[in-house]
Amino acid sequence: MSIYLLQTINGIGIGMLYFLLAVGLSIVFGLLRFVNFAHGAFYLLGAYFCYQMTRWGMSFWLSLVVVPLAVGALGWLVEKLMLRHVYAKAHEFHIIVTVGLALVVQELVIVQWGPLGDSVAVPDLLQGVVMWGSFVYPKYRLFVIGFTAVLAVLLWWLLEGTRLGSAVRAGSESTEMVSLLGVNVLRIFSLVFALGAATAALAGVLAAPIRGAEPFMGVEALGVAFVIVVVGGLGSFGGALVGGLLIGIVQSVMSTLWPEGARLMIYVAMAAVLLLRPHGLLGRKG
Repeated sequence: MSIYLLQTINGIGIGMLYFLLAVGLSIVFGLLRFVNFAHGAFYLLGAYFCYQMTRWGMSFWLSLVVVPLAVGALGWLVEKLMLRHVYAKAHEFHIIVTVGLALVVQELVIVQWGPLGDSVAVPDLLQGVVMWGSFVYPKYRLFVIGFTAVLAVLLWWLLEGTRLGSAVRAGSESTEMVSLLGVNVLRIFSLVFALGAATAALAGVLAAPIRGAEPFMGVEALGVAFVIVVVGGLGSFGGALVGGLLIGIVQSVMSTLWPEGARLMIYVAMAAVLLLRPHGLLGRKG
C-alpha cells in the first residue's frame, strides 16, 4: 500500500479526533460569542482521567463512557459558577479568565501525575492490525475513524433534529429573540458548554492510547482547535468536521514529505483558506 495512502488514512483518523476537539469550541463560540481558552484543559483531563481509570484496573471501554460524562459535568459546573459571570464582559476578560483556568488545571495535573507523560495501553480487543490484501492498518486507528464517524452523525442529529439543536441554532442568530420566545437561554448555555467539554474529553480519551497523556497536551490541542474553527468557520458544525479532516490530512501527509514542517503546514493551510474565504470554508459573514 502506498505510504501516501496510508498517511491519508492516518490523517482522516487524526482529523476526526480534531473534529471532536474543535466542534465544542465552535458551537460555544457560535452560541455564546465566548472565547474559551480553557477548552484544551478538558481534552487534557479526558486523557488523564482515562489513564487513571486504566491504572486502577478499570477497562478502557468504561472510561470511554464515564470520562466524557464526568468532564461534561465539570464543564457544566465551571460554566454555571464562574464563566456565566463574564459573558457580558469584553473578550479580554474571557481570555484572562479561561487562560487562568487552563493554567490551574495544567498545574493540578502536574501535581497529581507529575511533569512527565504516561502511556495508555490499547484495549486488548483492538490490538494488532487489520490485513486485507496489501492493506495493513492498526485496528485501534480504524476503530477511532469508525467510532468518531458515528459520533459525528449523532451530533449532527442532536443539532439538526432536536428541540435543543433548534434552540442552539436559533440562539446563534439571536439570543434575545430566543429568550423572548420563553426558552431558558442560560440553561441552553450550560448544556452547550457541557457538551463541548464532554466532546473534548472524549477526544482526549480516544487520543490517549495513540499519544499517551502528558501535562502540556492541552496547550497543543487548543492551538489546533482554534486553527480548525477558523478554517471551518466560526460556529459551524460542518465547518468543524471539514476543517478537522483537512488539517488532519495536511499534517499527516506533510509528516512524510517534510517532517520538520508538518506542524507549520497546518498554519499555512489556514492562511490559504482565509485568503480565499475570509469567513472560513463553511462560515457565515458577520
